[in-house]
Amino acid sequence: MSTIYDTLINSQKSIHYCLEGDPDLQFLLKGGDLLKVKSKSWRKTRLFRLNEDCKTVWQQTSKTFKSDSSFSLEDIDSVRYGRQTEGLQKYTDSSVEDRCFSIIFKGRRKNLDLIASSKEEAKRWVSGLEKVMTGMHSLNRQQNSEHWFYNCMRKADKNADNKMSLKELKHFLRQINIEVDDSYAEMLFKKCDTSNSGTLEGSEIKHFYDLLTYREEIDVIYGKYASTNGQMSSGDLLYFLQNEQRESVSLEYAKKLIEKYEVDETAKQNKYMSKDGFLIYLNHEEGSIFNPAHKPIYQDMHQPLNHYFISSSHNTYLMEDQLKGPSSTEAYIKALMKSCRCVELDCWDGANGEPVIYHGHTLTSKVLFKDVIKAIKEYAFKTSQYPVILSLENHCSTEQQKIMAHHLTSILGSALLTQPLGHQMPNTFPGPEELKGRFLIKGKRLNKLDAAFNNNATEDVDSVSEEDEAAELKEAEQKPKEKIKLAKELSDLVIYCKSVHFSNFEHSRDNQAFYEMASFKESKAMNLAENSATAFIHHNMDKLSRIYPAGSRTDSSNYNPVPLWNAGCQIVALNFQTPGKEMDLNQARFLPNGKCGYILKPEFQRDPASQFDPANLRVGPWLKRKTLHVMIISAQQLPKINENKQKSIVDPQVKVEIYGVPDDIASKQTHHIDNNGFNPQWNTKFQFTIHVPELALVRFVVEDYDAASHNDLIGLYTLPFTSMQNGYRHVPLLTKRGNLIPSAGLFVHIMALDA
Repeated sequence: MSTIYDTLINSQKSIHYCLEGDPDLQFLLKGGDLLKVKSKSWRKTRLFRLNEDCKTVWQQTSKTFKSDSSFSLEDIDSVRYGRQTEGLQKYTDSSVEDRCFSIIFKGRRKNLDLIASSKEEAKRWVSGLEKVMTGMHSLNRQQNSEHWFYNCMRKADKNADNKMSLKELKHFLRQINIEVDDSYAEMLFKKCDTSNSGTLEGSEIKHFYDLLTYREEIDVIYGKYASTNGQMSSGDLLYFLQNEQRESVSLEYAKKLIEKYEVDETAKQNKYMSKDGFLIYLNHEEGSIFNPAHKPIYQDMHQPLNHYFISSSHNTYLMEDQLKGPSSTEAYIKALMKSCRCVELDCWDGANGEPVIYHGHTLTSKVLFKDVIKAIKEYAFKTSQYPVILSLENHCSTEQQKIMAHHLTSILGSALLTQPLGHQMPNTFPGPEELKGRFLIKGKRLNKLDAAFNNNATEDVDSVSEEDEAAELKEAEQKPKEKIKLAKELSDLVIYCKSVHFSNFEHSRDNQAFYEMASFKESKAMNLAENSATAFIHHNMDKLSRIYPAGSRTDSSNYNPVPLWNAGCQIVALNFQTPGKEMDLNQARFLPNGKCGYILKPEFQRDPASQFDPANLRVGPWLKRKTLHVMIISAQQLPKINENKQKSIVDPQVKVEIYGVPDDIASKQTHHIDNNGFNPQWNTKFQFTIHVPELALVRFVVEDYDAASHNDLIGLYTLPFTSMQNGYRHVPLLTKRGNLIPSAGLFVHIMALDA
């Protein structure tokens, strides 16, 4: 624990993940002037520098220097070199391209657009920030906890003398989310103040840290299995891994864990794991609830495209609501960087012959179609190499449709699929592996796909796709849909995803080609999933289905995607800009398999002989009943809900929720613990029955209990049942927008047994 001792007693030193002597780091610590750009007329020179803690960036907000003008590196989503934001493209000239860079924040905070004095300086800012951020992200939860603890102590040390008075100790305890009475605080202080100096310093602070972060539950577990002279030998560790963690591993694997995580060199040489090493192991991915074997791409990616769930976005261009919010290329970038593989483009005639994207007949702002295609080209394959579907909502005249086709072909180039793969007419979809790095256009087509090998003339078609909210309104008002000409140039780009109207399953079976896909508004899809699930599942065995939110969701809220996945629907489109339970479930569904945006559906949703019905679980290969035992043991360093109220301490409680087929849906919760967000303990046991584990998702929700009003969210984590590890596991916690809370987590025991 010498590292935390060093950091605790010296607030002037950079914390250990900073790369001492690294020139990029030294450049950031020195800082420099940058031109901050907000508009064509608002450009101000401001001083920026990395603070000594290597976790925050100080910025000059005006001519006066303010102490609170810092932002955390943890709030940064990415750093982009060049004119890679709408602001820089709109307000700067291409001549300064190589001097520009942008800091992109998580959530809805506005980007920070900056211009450096030279190309070299801009690149140093970008590479330096990325290097320090990479160092931060490489820390395990134990290290993050130590640095979080240190930063709280530094804030509590009001006079910056590297000592802690009793008053400062009480302030510190409130900062770390724990409320204790004065007598306990005084007892703790006296116990650590061995020098009787009236302050804690040096080794006394180390003692205070050890007392406060002591975890009895880890002592108990370690003591149970450390049966070799009070220490855990490689054999003891193997026994723990095989019998408690239920892992099929060898003695060599146990020795590798000791080599990887043991901090005591003598213990490491003797192939022993100390208690400190054991805790570090539990805080790394091997000790996480999420199975690390599911982290990379591990599924068969050669199955037909319709055999996968596909991460999909609705009205991707919108940053906020559906009526008056901004449209932006940034929304596409954010979705693609989350490995969304199907994005929507709502296209209308624009000024100067250039088509635009916006939510038609509303006050949402407009963005150029060509700018969106450029952004998609740039960011489509940064997090996943698997194909991206561009779902076109076409409301344009033939003239501007031709412009759309030109932009698609000229910007996307050879990555745009313009012919079916192979040299003859296919009878099924290619797989994601065969379509790596390719763009597929979904939209209206004038003719059958086999015409892609020939030439056909244009014809009149319905101009409004079924997924358009305007079409919903006309249908509700019993008004006929309008028709416009469809340009052949645009029509010919639609290969595997031709939009067609859905009548019924019998008609689709007899008349719909595999590449012809229907879009269903949520109410229609939910009705089919509830009342005709088996037929819907068989429909999706050789065709694609896209589901989209009802037009009445003007606030960009989302529907529950789980019933549609249960029915085998692949493209279940959600409003990615709206955080909430529905997006948590979506993030969980696509968490495994390299977060690539494609998840192979269970065999019983792909086998034509299957008679699977989610609501009527007859005997079949889908029925693999499990009894899930969950013990919520403890939590560590939960964040405060209201940072502005120093005396506001959370009263945490934990809910465990199961989502899947109707018989598996369940929710249970612990009691709440008063005034302790630092190290609450529950030791509460739950039991669930899971009938169809391949479709089940498990959700952990930590809330701040409030008897008078609704509970506030503290953190959450959701994952597929089949990606969950047995045994003693740490559960990371995310914010409502899906960002990791670095130091916080749950400690649980999981056991899934055959029922």
